[in-house]
Amino acid sequence: MGILPYSDHEIVSATTDRFWETTALAAMTPEQWESLCDGCAKCCLEKLEDADTGRIHYTNVACKLLDLDTCRCGDYADRARLVPSCITLMPAMLEQPRWLPATCAYRLVAEHRPLPAWHPLLTGDPATVQAAGASVHGRVISEEDAGPLIHHLVDWA
Repeated sequence: MGILPYSDHEIVSATTDRFWETTALAAMTPEQWESLCDGCAKCCLEKLEDADTGRIHYTNVACKLLDLDTCRCGDYADRARLVPSCITLMPAMLEQPRWLPATCAYRLVAEHRPLPAWHPLLTGDPATVQAAGASVHGRVISEEDAGPLIHHLVDWA
């Protein structure tokens, strides 16, 4: 299971239009929506849900489509067909965003909280996500190489 609402565009400078503070998620343009994603790829990790508590537990196992070097989806446009459990994130899904990482901009905006200082929309540099330790880069394996998910639980996601 995973989502990666991050297109192949690169952010080249910090935006002065803090649209995420004034525009509802459902009213955002496709470009605004896509630019919210910081590219951390935590949403592309396999997760387990505790049946008793509903708590989400992250693993260090990434979707088979995730490029582990770039933390980008290897086939973003066709991901939902190739990985049927992949979730295409939409504003209506953010009414209960607990399954998204706590630092996810979609979740933060839905909860009316600020973006982290390392977010590319604020810094103008996608590398600040990895520099801040907010990316999965270097910490995950592909689902094609993993055994039972229960053996891959992490507390850093």
